[in-house]
Amino acid sequence: MSDEALVIDYIGELTRVQPGTVCTIGRTGMVEVDDNPYLHRTLLEVAHHGGLWWVSNVGSRLPVQLTDVDGRTRATLSPGARSALVSQRTLVTFQAGPTSYELELILPRAPLPGDEAPAVPAPGMETIGPPIFTDTQRLAILALAEPTLRRGGTGVGHVPSLAEAAARLGWAQTRFNRKLDNVCGKLEAAGVEGLRGGVGRLASNRRSTLVHHAVSTRLVTESELVLLDEEYDKNKITQS
Repeated sequence: MSDEALVIDYIGELTRVQPGTVCTIGRTGMVEVDDNPYLHRTLLEVAHHGGLWWVSNVGSRLPVQLTDVDGRTRATLSPGARSALVSQRTLVTFQAGPTSYELELILPRAPLPGDEAPAVPAPGMETIGPPIFTDTQRLAILALAEPTLRRGGTGVGHVPSLAEAAARLGWAQTRFNRKLDNVCGKLEAAGVEGLRGGVGRLASNRRSTLVHHAVSTRLVTESELVLLDEEYDKNKITQS
């Protein structure tokens, strides 16, 4: 590839990045996106290596979507992952709290055949898709996130204990723990940190980490809270 500058277009403001320069994108950095407290100070790094331009997700919790402008290819960068830019124009989208953002990365020219990134990323740099949760796993997340969602998702409020969350759903404690264990496992596999230790030891700070991630990425939303009442009523009828 040519050693010409890559251009980053954010709401009409153009930033030129020369090879040999690492461009940081986030609340602070070479491209300052927003002062949104849900957004990492540095979420992305863009740099030129081995004849290709690469974008890396250096945040700790927010997934980032890469899509070519024609919509033919799409990749999800989980925290810690990186991807080579193989289209001349790539849309970068992500969400921090209730706000969505979009940038465009423009290569000086389209990559030539043979310029593409290896089919198997370097160790530790795999692109991992967002986890998919079952309905009951989402209910477990909602039960913990309910107080925060009801106050508009502005910061993590009171986080229920595991026993309180299980009772909110009308579930046995063991069932709730099992569902939450599966949730934490999927999130850890996707690169979300701070959830280790197992559900039985999911202390307050870990529950807060889970709730913050779920609310800031809109994994669960206030409109879904009605499902909690439906689940509780269903189990109440079953037990009566």
